[in-house]
Amino acid sequence: MDQRSQPPIILSARGKSPEFHSSVWLAPNCTVVGEVTVGQESTIWFGAVVRGDVASITVGERVNIQDGAVIHGTFGQSKTILENRVSIGHNAIVHGATVCEGALIGMGAVVMDNAVIGEGAIVAAGSVVLEETIVPPKTLFAGVPATSRGEVKESLQNHICKTADRYLEYASWFNRSEI
Repeated sequence: MDQRSQPPIILSARGKSPEFHSSVWLAPNCTVVGEVTVGQESTIWFGAVVRGDVASITVGERVNIQDGAVIHGTFGQSKTILENRVSIGHNAIVHGATVCEGALIGMGAVVMDNAVIGEGAIVAAGSVVLEETIVPPKTLFAGVPATSRGEVKESLQNHICKTADRYLEYASWFNRSEI
């Protein structure tokens, strides 16, 4: 049986098309639409949707948008910025927010419009960050709604810093000629 997959779905919207650095890895069934810019060595994984049809989305360098995640915004109200080395966990939603360098959005978490997740901060799995919430750098936010649970310990900070590198390695395991 031929195990090659369909290519990623890449579509224009409102006259704008996604732009990718040549080193970006896209899973075969991810979807990227509209006004989206994806930086060097970033990866977008299986079933993820990056939908810049109603608002722009900027993805920095070495960002990993994991399986099933949704990145979107609100027309006329928000845009999404994922700075360098950001990790967006499986099935997370980032909607019109800014996620600063080295931050991690945990699996199944939701980050709403105009929230700002500070550098090196962590939003715990399953948490909901409400609109316009400011998460300070290197802070752990958890719960529904998410609140501060204190500073991210150095050992955990070191671990999440390596996530961007690990996802780049994982992407290298796939033979691009088969995709």
